[in-house]
Formats: sequence, structure tokens, C-alpha cells
Amino acid sequence: MFESLLVIVLAGLVGPLIAAGPRPLVPAVVGELAAGALLGRTGTGLIDPTTPTNGFLYALGFAMLMLVAGSHVRIESGMGSGLRSAAIAFVVVLAIALPLGLGVAMLLAPSAPPALFPVLLAGSSAAVAFPILEERGLLGPPVNLLLAWIPLADAVTVLVMPLTLIGTEKIPVALAGDAAIIALTAAVLIVGRRVERASPALTLRDRSQSRGWALQVRLTLLILIVLSLVATQTGGSTLLAGFGAGLVLSRLRTPERLDLQLSGIAEGFFVPAFFVLLGAQLDFRALAGDPQAISLAVAMGAAAIVIHVGAALVAAPRPRAAFGLAASAQLGLPAAAASLGLSTGHLSAALAAGLVAAGCITVLPASWGTRRLADELRPGVAAGPRGGKAALP
Repeated sequence: MFESLLVIVLAGLVGPLIAAGPRPLVPAVVGELAAGALLGRTGTGLIDPTTPTNGFLYALGFAMLMLVAGSHVRIESGMGSGLRSAAIAFVVVLAIALPLGLGVAMLLAPSAPPALFPVLLAGSSAAVAFPILEERGLLGPPVNLLLAWIPLADAVTVLVMPLTLIGTEKIPVALAGDAAIIALTAAVLIVGRRVERASPALTLRDRSQSRGWALQVRLTLLILIVLSLVATQTGGSTLLAGFGAGLVLSRLRTPERLDLQLSGIAEGFFVPAFFVLLGAQLDFRALAGDPQAISLAVAMGAAAIVIHVGAALVAAPRPRAAFGLAASAQLGLPAAAASLGLSTGHLSAALAAGLVAAGCITVLPASWGTRRLADELRPGVAAGPRGGKAALP
């Protein structure tokens, strides 16, 4: 077991190494995926993602990834100026993604569920885009459009995407499970809002901080595990469960210390392990031997970029194209689709690898877009205390 963990942790270090430059163009997750592929099914076979231990790491890492994505969703009252434009942009994206995605499915992936492709094209990825925005010092009012657009796209596609891969006969059960997750998430949020300011809760928080109990981290993980358990027992989406736990974490206005602790747990181990194991599970040799799957990867990546830039030309301020490029980053959702599609048998090995490759294609243009935004808007961005992170109003 520890031999496998050693390989996974070492492989996970590849990501930060390739993203360590002063102006990195590729986020760490791309390196983690590549390392997993080289050590997994595509390459040496040194990592076996099917073992019980690796299966546990994979499932928990996926849940933690979605928790991180949900925790980045912070649509506060001061962001109202971006909500209307974000809604317009997302409607434009949907209007273009539906026919274009169905066309791509018909031409390049006739064996896959056709509804999956418009959903993927409409998505964005808070888990990928927000860290890039934070690194550029752009989490402030000048990019309120992105701070609303990306979470809106993330939330809708996270809810719909699993339904496209489970089969028509299972959709009612899955919807009931998703409704249970949403109801439980809302209940936890309401109770949490009432309890967090109570005197006993404040006393426990202070004692936890002074005595090193990390109670808030434990409670956050408890919420994540309970929601994930509800998902597995009811037929709901683990993806939605993790995202819901992240939303609870975000909306409860957790202290920066808790953000750091969870970042250490998630980004330090579980999320890199998920991407390494996902890379190990994907068969890029099958992709390389399937010209149609390669065409699908290129078409999906290019279409996602074009769709988001087109929506930005309608709804975004200047520099419009840069806003669209920044919103086009999508790696978490294609990774989740590949994982679910392989487990349900709705995606072949080549198609699953192609979807992840399409997500990787969007990352570089998104990085270019955020860099352009930083160059154009940085004078108006209020730098925060942590390496340029702005405090949302």
C-alpha cells in the first residue's frame, strides 16, 4: 500500500514542478494527469487505479475536488453588477452549445450519449479558473462578470452532467437523490448560519484554535462524507454532493485559517491523487490510435473556446475576448464525465481520454485570457493580503 502511495505522491509533484515558473501557462493538474498517464494504463502500468486503496483515494479525491470548486463560489451582494451580464453570457453559451454539441456528438461520437456534449461545452471550471484568477490578483470588482458567470455555469452543469451518463431509466431515481442532496445542503446551511454565531459555537471554535483540535475541518469533512453517503445510497451525484459541501463552506464565510487547512488537505494530497489516478485510468494510447477521438478532442476544445468568447462579445466589457477565454477553462467537468462515463460503460477508453484532452486544450487559452485581463485591469484590482488576492465586497 505504501509503495503505491509513494508513487502517487511523487507523481503528484510533477504538476507543481511544471507550474513553478514566474509566468506559468499550464496549471498543475495537467502535469498530474500526464504523470498518472505515464505511470498508469497508457505507460508503464506502475499505478493500478483499480485497487481498493486507490479506488478509495480516487473517490475521496473527486469529492474533495468538487468541494474545492464549490468553495470558490462566492456570489456576494456586492457582485450584483456582474450577475445580469453573467446570466446573459450563460444563456448565449447555452444557445450556441446545444446545436454545436449535438452536431459534434453526431459526427464524432455517435456511440456516446449526445446530451453530454452540449453540457460539457456550456461548462466552466471554478476549480481551475479561480486559482488562476487569484494568482493574477483578479478576484475583485473588475472581474465580477467572471465571478458570477463561472459559478453559474459550474452549478448548472454539475447538476445536469451526471444525468446524461446514467441512462434514461435511472434519471428519476437520480433526480430524487439530487433533490435529497440539495435539501440536506440547504438544511445544513440554514442550521450552520444560526449556530455559527451562538456563544457555545464561538467558545468551541476558540478552544479548537488554541488547542489544535481543527474542529471546523472535521465538521467540513463530516458534511462532505454525509452528502457523499446520501449520494451513494439514493442514486444521486457524488459530484453534486462535493459541490454542495463546498457551497456550504463558502456561504458560511469561513475564516482564512480554515481555507488554508482545507487547502492543505485537498490540494496537498487528495486532489492531486485524484488527477494522478484519473490519468492512470485513462488510455491515451487508445486515443492516439483513434483518429475520430482525436478529432473529437480538438473539436470540443476549440468549440468551448469559441462559444465562451462569442458569449463574452455579447455580454462582457473590454477586453471582451479575454473574459471569454478566462471563462472557457474546463477540466474538472470533463474529468468527472470521463470518470463517470468509464464506470457506466457509456464512454469508450478513447472517448474518455479525448474529453480530458479537450479540457486540457482549454487551459492554455484561459491562462492567456487571465494574463490579458491582469495587464488591462490590474490598476483597478484591489490587491489583498495573500499574494494579490482581492477581498470580495
